[in-house]
Amino acid sequence: MLEDMNPTDSALDTAAIAYARALLRKPSRPQKMAPVLAAAAFAAVSALTFAAAMVMAPPAVTQHLPADRLGG
Repeated sequence: MLEDMNPTDSALDTAAIAYARALLRKPSRPQKMAPVLAAAAFAAVSALTFAAAMVMAPPAVTQHLPADRLGG
């Protein structure tokens, strides 16, 4: 008595439904590169500064040479 409805025969307008879904979607913002580059530059400068300080700093533990090795 009742026949199955064909899925392509719908009372809904597919274009209108797609438009409504597009309106409900959150707008996506483009990713900003300036904060990422600033953080990377800060990390690089910090690493180079730390490396330079480690090279230029005197050793933390000094071992005194005996007098006979100093020629005296």
